[in-house]
Amino acid sequence: MSTLRKAKMKNGKPYGLMDLTDMHVRRPLNVCKTASAHEVCHLGQGLCSDYYHFFHSRTIKRSTLFSRGTHSFISMEPKVEWVQQQVVKRRTNMAQSNSIYFNDAKWSSMWYIHCNDNIHNCQSDMNIVGAWKRGYTGKDVVVTILDDGIERNHPDLIQNYDNEASYDVNGNDMDPMPRYDASNENKHGTRCAGEVAASANNSHCTVGIAYNAKIGGVRMLDGDVTDMVEAKSLSLHPQHIDIYSASWGPDDDGKTVDGPASLARQAFENGIRQGRKGRGSIFVWASGNGGRSRDHCSCDGYTNSIYTISISSTAESGRKPWYLEECASTLTTTYSSGENYDRKIITTDLRQRCTDSHTGTSASAPMAAGIIALALEANPFLTWRDVQHIIVKTSRAGHLSAPDWKTNAAGYNVSHLYGFGLMDAEAMVKEAERWKQVPPQHICVENADKQIRYMQHPTATGCTDNANHHVIYLEHVVVRITITHPRRGDLSINLTSPSGTKSQLLANRLFDHSMEGFKNWEFMTTHCWGEKAAGDWILEIYDSPSQLRSQKAPGKLKEWSLVLYGTSVHPYSFRSDKPRSLAETQPDDEYSEEYVGSCHPECGENGCEGPGPQQCITCLHYFLKFKNNTRMCVPECPTGFFWDDKKRCKKCSPLCESCMGSRSDQCSACRPGLYLVEGGNNCVISCPGGFYLDLGKSHFISLQKIPHTDWLLNLRPHVANCKKCTSANICTECQTANEESWAEGSFCVLVKKNNLCQRKVLQQLCCRTCSLKG
Repeated sequence: MSTLRKAKMKNGKPYGLMDLTDMHVRRPLNVCKTASAHEVCHLGQGLCSDYYHFFHSRTIKRSTLFSRGTHSFISMEPKVEWVQQQVVKRRTNMAQSNSIYFNDAKWSSMWYIHCNDNIHNCQSDMNIVGAWKRGYTGKDVVVTILDDGIERNHPDLIQNYDNEASYDVNGNDMDPMPRYDASNENKHGTRCAGEVAASANNSHCTVGIAYNAKIGGVRMLDGDVTDMVEAKSLSLHPQHIDIYSASWGPDDDGKTVDGPASLARQAFENGIRQGRKGRGSIFVWASGNGGRSRDHCSCDGYTNSIYTISISSTAESGRKPWYLEECASTLTTTYSSGENYDRKIITTDLRQRCTDSHTGTSASAPMAAGIIALALEANPFLTWRDVQHIIVKTSRAGHLSAPDWKTNAAGYNVSHLYGFGLMDAEAMVKEAERWKQVPPQHICVENADKQIRYMQHPTATGCTDNANHHVIYLEHVVVRITITHPRRGDLSINLTSPSGTKSQLLANRLFDHSMEGFKNWEFMTTHCWGEKAAGDWILEIYDSPSQLRSQKAPGKLKEWSLVLYGTSVHPYSFRSDKPRSLAETQPDDEYSEEYVGSCHPECGENGCEGPGPQQCITCLHYFLKFKNNTRMCVPECPTGFFWDDKKRCKKCSPLCESCMGSRSDQCSACRPGLYLVEGGNNCVISCPGGFYLDLGKSHFISLQKIPHTDWLLNLRPHVANCKKCTSANICTECQTANEESWAEGSFCVLVKKNNLCQRKVLQQLCCRTCSLKG
């Protein structure tokens, strides 16, 4: 009874009075006789032998009135000492609440981050709050939105805005502010940025998934988009930016086949090889909104690339949105809008406002970028391939509705609509905390014979004869193909792996009337992830002549090859390799078996407990400690850390990019937006008096004190009379002084009379005289 709803008050009386009565009596009492006389039912004894519990059928349950008559008569019984009508009371347990609350205006409506208390069996949670509770909010991770600009002074973005992660490629300047017009056309980038890193608890609008991450923007869609524009955007500061998020691509009209040209392809390759200090830039891409045009995202060379993480969308209900494209290259899924009655995404909007109507796969990609930022905070040493492996291992089918869910031979659930399922932020950060880098990527190219036929059965060996290219366990699989055809939209292509997993590489496209076919086009699938590479592969090409076809002649398969990406050893040799579709996450003691293999190169002479840098007993160089009390051996301390005498990487002051100690006056380089004062080792926002900005000294901007001018015209040593300058020999304002130097009386007068003050050396020497009028 004590856990029922609280009794409310009405007209000064408790609301919720029960049809139950307790009373205390003096013995002896004939209880049954008393109950019968007052038309009540005896329910048994109460807490003691002299207390009894009765039920009266004529008292209305949860009545607003006391049952005075019945109780008065019972209380008149000579042996009844006390009677009480029972009242429902509210009682709650004293356990501390684990819920997270922010004061941002739209927080309670952000269904894709947390479920409201009044929604039972909520399925729309990507466990983002779970990742927050583990302490991960995107701190020290930099995300850039490649789009039409971002409103950097938006109240929800200004705190996390990163100038070094931003650029205006369209305007060729440093300011990515969008171009404003009456229709607010250039709102897209600002909306995407808010999903990633809108500040939390600032009472304004919304909360970003990685609300402590740094956010930048590249304005590159508000103008002519060329190969160079794309390449410059994808290549911006790859040692500073961790994640690039793009929600654009070729036209989603169901007839276009297009992808990155040579410069953009080179930018992708440079990013994954050199970005993030060799660990690889993370490129997150929206899969496309061409569903209504029956488009297929395999004809989009950006989402179809092994270097990008292709993100699909699902509605809150788990149903397929009307705009969704299906393809085998999709890796994972986050939430977005669905039908008109479905809730949409809440985020920042132009003119310092917010919106609750962000839609499409455009909303899903930055959501994924925010979740990946949480994982990178948990483990900043993840490579671009590690991130993809973690996504595959932790995504879940859940309540996502698709007709083609299948389990591949490695045990992963996968679909052409949703990839490996809905992202799970908490599972990703937990996996990242203990992750060991996957083995090096091997690439095996299996050239098929050029016999012209539409059903091919090549046998792949996985390049067993070449150790540098040998692939046993698959990651991405690419079919590179050249086909001539009178109507490209009539073609569909399937690929079946040796384990029997079928991927639809291309579906018929109603609006694709092109006669160009495919020339060396790459179709990619992720559906064979974790399977064995060796065996018979089946390529099926179907030609379905439509009534729209002008020529009935068949097309020709000119050539094709199979490109297998993967590893020569199992990527999780010393951990549980069961995906979440087969088993729950294993406990941390799964590594407890004795290890007899080789150690990581960063391990010291005392050996290791496994092959990874996290499993060294001692470190050869330095070690970095994480929040979960694990540590990793590293060849050098990362940016923002210094090493102490115990070979530990310790954090610098928040002002320092690199440092010699933890104090703010021990910086050797400054964070973006700050400047190093020469000789002081401290970082400042602006130049102090007597200093000027030196833009060319190193990768950071330093301040350098004005030097002595003893070299000027071979004259005697002399401190320049300069108060402000733009360099060591260009003075813009003189020191206040009664007299200038010894040269004022003669030499400087001659300099001024002969119009020689424009010469830099003479201008500095005769600063006061040259600044006089006349």
